[in-house]
Parts: sequence; structure tokens; C-alpha cells
Amino acid sequence: MVKNGSKNSVTAKATKRILISQPRPESDKSPYFDLEKKYNVELYFHPFIKLEGIPAREFRKQKIDIPYYTAVMFTSRNAIDHFFRMCEEMKVTIGQDTKYFCITEAVALYLQKFILYRKRKVFYGADGTNKSMFDVINKHKENEKFLYVCSENQQDNEIVNWLKTNKCEYQLAFMYRTISNDIKEVFNGKDFDVICFFTPSGVKSLFDNFPSFTQNGTVIGAFGNNTSKAVEEAGLNLAIQVPSPQKPSMVAALDQYLLSASSVKK
Repeated sequence: MVKNGSKNSVTAKATKRILISQPRPESDKSPYFDLEKKYNVELYFHPFIKLEGIPAREFRKQKIDIPYYTAVMFTSRNAIDHFFRMCEEMKVTIGQDTKYFCITEAVALYLQKFILYRKRKVFYGADGTNKSMFDVINKHKENEKFLYVCSENQQDNEIVNWLKTNKCEYQLAFMYRTISNDIKEVFNGKDFDVICFFTPSGVKSLFDNFPSFTQNGTVIGAFGNNTSKAVEEAGLNLAIQVPSPQKPSMVAALDQYLLSASSVKK
């Protein structure tokens, strides 16, 4: 059930139900499930958005010559999926000297699904922030031509601004778009103490489904600067902001929050 009422300032409190706005992890060994056992909470997983691949015939209108670019930037596994899907649809071969710059090690390792990882030039940020990825790119950016693979309606302005400021040759490649998912069922008859967002589109989806949603004490977590900004622009109080050196992942942030909440309960 969606809560109604005015927004409240948020402090650590006893927590029973947490909604993660992503698909349920495929592996039972996910650290999310360790949190459930450790703090005796219920975690619900439901993607707030779904992706729609842009077909090759539509992508061609962007007039992008993929092999021209010497470096590709990825901020998600979805971007990787759609990049290689597009290459396959367009019968494009990626050169072995192509550099891949990824937001995290986990995203970088996902490249193994498509390339011989150890034989390619793959780089990633140290802590999952844009800044750490920029630090890595800075060491290799001379004479590179960057292709930033992103959603048609969700490119990261911080990345675009950095590329401009540092006078990088770059191109945005829109290979997929995000649309709001139907999330009404997951809220049916339930109140959530914590809701975790991972994209600005996820925040938009909440209000697409529940235009009159008000926070009323619900703790909000957000991964990434753009998601945090979207939460605040929606008029919600942001309590859990990720990543940071102390909280590199949403799991780590929830662990710290639940530890604090359990001490309050005592």
C-alpha cells in the first residue's frame, strides 16, 4: 500500500520490509540475502523500469560509425548487452585494440560474456563513482575517440560534461531506452520501510504508477549522483546515498543503515 501524508525527516528506525527496485538476484549467494538473515528483514525485488532495445534500422539514423571509435564507455551491464547486440545486428566487428572503460569492476567483468577479457584493454574505476572512472580515463585519453553507450532518455550529464571539459572526442550512442514498469502489484497491501532506487527512471516510474505518492517516513536510498538528484527533485528526503568510500554498494549502505536501526530498536 502506498503511504500518504507529508514528508518527514528521516532517521534510522526499526525496519521490516525493504523494496529493491531491481530484478531478484539469480544467485542465492547474493549478499542481499545475507542481509535478510543478519537483520531478520524481508527484501522484495521488483524492477521499476524495463529496457527496450533500439533496433539497428533506427540506430542507423544516428549516423554513428562504431569501428571509428577507439574506446567504449559502459556504466551498466545493460549498456554492454545492447552494444554487442547492436554490433551483431549491424555486422560490425570490434577491433582487438579497442579500449573499454567501465564504471565498476563488476561491469568490466561482464565483458567476458562477449570478449576474450584477458587479451583486451579493459579499465574500471576503483569505487564505482564517475570520478574514479574519470581518473582511469585521464591516464589513457590521449588520441582516443570515445563512444559512450547509454539510454536514449538516461545519459549521465556528469559524464558528458567531463568529456566536454576535458576536450575529449566523443559521441553518445543511444542503443536502448528505458520505460516505466507496472509496479502496482508489489505495493498491493504492503508498506515498505525502505525503497532503494538505482536510476532516475526508477524514480519517475514510482510517480508514473502513483502520482500522489508521498514519503511519510519511508527511507529512500539512491545509487549514483543522477539518481540522488532525481530523488531530491521529486521532493523526497534522501537518507541513503551510494556510492561513497565507506559505502561502495547498496548492500554495504543497507548493512550500515540496518546496523544503526537495530541499535535504535534496542
